[in-house]
This record gives sequence, structure tokens and C-alpha cells, in this order.
Amino acid sequence: MPAFVGLWCVAALLVVANAVVYVAGWEVQGSQPSLRGLLTYSVVLGAAAIGMWRAKYWAVLGFEMLLAITIILTAAVLLRASNWQAVVFCVAVLGVCTPLFWFLIRAMARLQMPTRTR
Repeated sequence: MPAFVGLWCVAALLVVANAVVYVAGWEVQGSQPSLRGLLTYSVVLGAAAIGMWRAKYWAVLGFEMLLAITIILTAAVLLRASNWQAVVFCVAVLGVCTPLFWFLIRAMARLQMPTRTR
């Protein structure tokens, strides 16, 4: 079973979690995240969730792109981490996103395989 089958649930949960965080009024570094950025990210993530549910190559590729951006930005933040909580958070994010990125590469190859005819 390809790895992207269960990831649509993760993507959908992230969309819901982003909405809950915004509605609850949580602040990031003293200010609330912008609604435009949150909506853009949620639309892209929601489209990826629907596409992965339907096993579409473009959706898995889009989710891979989001994972790659997350890995790069988290690694950059890790370089500037000023306390141990930030280091633990960055390592945890990298520990989750990096294996997902790696295993989705094989799933993307399976999506491109032609179907067998007998």
C-alpha cells in the first residue's frame, strides 16, 4: 500500500489544526499569523489532501514540496535556535518530515508505473 494513502488524513488534520489555532487567537512571536497566509497554506494543503485521497501524482508532488519547504525552513531555524526548547522542537519537526519526504519518493514512483495487462 503506497505511503500517500494515509497522508491525506494528516494533511486534512493540519488544515483543521491551522483553523483552530487561528480562531483560538494563539500568537506566534507576539502577533497572530496573517489570515491571508493561513488561507493560502490551508487551500494548498487541502487540495493536496483531496488529491492524495484520489491518488493523484500532482497532489503527492505538492505535498512533497510542502515537506521540502518545511525541512529547509526548520533546518534554518535550528541554526539560530537560542534555547533547548527550540532545538527540541526543530529536531522533532525534522524527525517527522524527513522520513515522510523520503518514503513518499517511492510512492510517487509507484503512481507513475503503468498498469499491468494480463
